[in-house]
Amino acid sequence: MNDRREIFGWVMYDWANSAFSTTVVTVFLGPYLSSITQAAADANGMVHLFGIPIKYDSFFTYCVSVSILLQVALLPVLGAIADYSHLRKRMLMFFSTLGAVATILLFLVTPGLHWLGGFLFILANLAFGASIVFYNAYLPDIASPDQRDNVSSRGFALGYAGGGILLLLNLILFSFREKLGVDSALAARVSLASAGFWWLGFSLITFRALKSRHAMRQMPAGASYLTVGFRQLGNTFRQIRKFPETVRYLVAFLIYNDGIQTVIVVAAIFASIELGMDDQQLILVILMIQAVAFLGAFFLFPFLARVLGAKGAIVLSLIVWSLVVIYAFAALTTQFQFWILGAVIALVLGGSQALSRSLFAQMIPKGREAEFFSFYEVSDRATSFLGPLIFGLANQIFGSLRYGILSLIILFIVGFVILLTVNVPRAIQEAESAQLDEVGAAA
Repeated sequence: MNDRREIFGWVMYDWANSAFSTTVVTVFLGPYLSSITQAAADANGMVHLFGIPIKYDSFFTYCVSVSILLQVALLPVLGAIADYSHLRKRMLMFFSTLGAVATILLFLVTPGLHWLGGFLFILANLAFGASIVFYNAYLPDIASPDQRDNVSSRGFALGYAGGGILLLLNLILFSFREKLGVDSALAARVSLASAGFWWLGFSLITFRALKSRHAMRQMPAGASYLTVGFRQLGNTFRQIRKFPETVRYLVAFLIYNDGIQTVIVVAAIFASIELGMDDQQLILVILMIQAVAFLGAFFLFPFLARVLGAKGAIVLSLIVWSLVVIYAFAALTTQFQFWILGAVIALVLGGSQALSRSLFAQMIPKGREAEFFSFYEVSDRATSFLGPLIFGLANQIFGSLRYGILSLIILFIVGFVILLTVNVPRAIQEAESAQLDEVGAAA
C-alpha cells in the first residue's frame, strides 16, 4: 500500500476518463447528435427505429437512458466476476479501451449516421461506467485507511483538471475554426474523437502502474465466469443483513448525491432562462467550475477530512449545498452572482464526491471491492430520476424554476439526517467480520 508510483497511476485514470464526461457528455455530443438527427427526421421531427417514432431532440437523452439501464443490469455481475476471478486489472483495461475506441469512432458519425452515433455513445458510456467500478475497487488496495481520503480527493481533482484542459483546447479549436478552414460539424467531430484519444492515451499510465493483486482464479468444473458472477451476486444479496451500516450509508449517499447531480443538470437551465446567459457564457462557467473544483478537491477537502473526519466533512458540504439552493431561490438575480455561486458549488462539488468514495471504501469486505463498488455506481444511476422529478414537479406546480431549485433541499436534508445516523466504526467492523466469516468458511 501507499506506493507513490501506483497511486499516481491510479489517480491519472481520473485525468484520462474525465475528458469523456466533459467534452462528450456535457458539451459536444448532445447538440451535434441532435442536429444530424434533425436533418434525417420527417416533417414532424421524428426518426423511426423499428417503427417506433423518436423525436430528434430526445434521441440523445434516450441513448443516455439506455446506457444507464444497461449499466444497472450488467455492472453488479461484472463486479462479482472481477472479484471472484481476480481479473480486475484486465477488465479495467478492456472496458476503458473499449470505451475510448468507441469515443474515437464518433469522428465517423456524419449526417445520415445518427443511429451509429447513438450506438457508439451507448457502448462508450456503458464501458465508462464499468471501468469506473474496477477503478474505484482499487482504492482500498493501494491506499491505507489514513490515506484514502487524500488519494480519492487527488483523483477527483486531477479529473476536473484533465477534463477542463481538454475542453478548453476544444473550445479554442471552435473559436478559431473559420481561420483554420474547419466547419462547426468537423470541429465537433474532432473534439469528440480527441476525448477518446485523451482517455486511451493517459489510461496507459494507469495500466503500467497498477498491479494485479492476486493470481487469476480457475473456474470450477462446469462453471463459467457468468454463472459464477450471478452466484456471487446472489450470495451478496443473501448476506446484505450483515452490513446494515454500509447499507444505511449507501442510502444516504444515493439521496444527497442525487441532489448534487440535479443541481449540476438544472443550473444551466436556470441560468439561461432566469438570468439570460448564452451558451458561450455557460461554457465559460463550466471551465471556471472545473478549475475551482480542482482546488476544492485537491486542497480544501483533504484538509477538512483531517480536521473533521471524512463523514464530518461530507456533513459540512451538505449544509453548504442546502444554503446554495436557498440562496438561488431567494437572492440570485444577476449573472455575476451566478458566477460567485458557481464557484461555491465547485469548492464543495469534487470534495464531497471524493470523500463519499473513500468513506465507502472503508465499509467494504476485502476481496469484494468491485462487487460493492458496482452497487455504489449502479445505485447512483438507478435513482438519478428522483432529483429531476422533484425539480420538475415543483416547477410545474408553482410555475417557477426558483421553487424547483428550492425543492432539492429535501434531498440534502434527508441525506444529511440519514448520514448522521451512520456509525462508521461499526460499518468497518461489520466489513471485517464478514471477511473473517468468509475466511473461516473457506478453511
